Amino acid sequence: MANYMLETKCTVRGAALKFGVSKSTVHKDISERLKMLSPILYSKAKNLLETNKSERHIRGGNATKRKYMHKTTCSDL
Repeated sequence: MANYMLETKCTVRGAALKFGVSKSTVHKDISERLKMLSPILYSKAKNLLETNKSERHIRGGNATKRKYMHKTTCSDL
């Protein structure tokens, strides 16, 4: 999962969908289990998780904007 996330720069949610597991599983695998298996890969993946976390408010704002841009109002009917 970590290699996939690093190659595609996807989020925890994207990796969960790709591998058919929960977001919690992805996060635990990356932030806890990977540390013991591959410290170098863990470091890279942890940086990606931190980057995604710092940018999530931007993605959420953009999603909300798209949602309301496509809604019609009563005056549009």
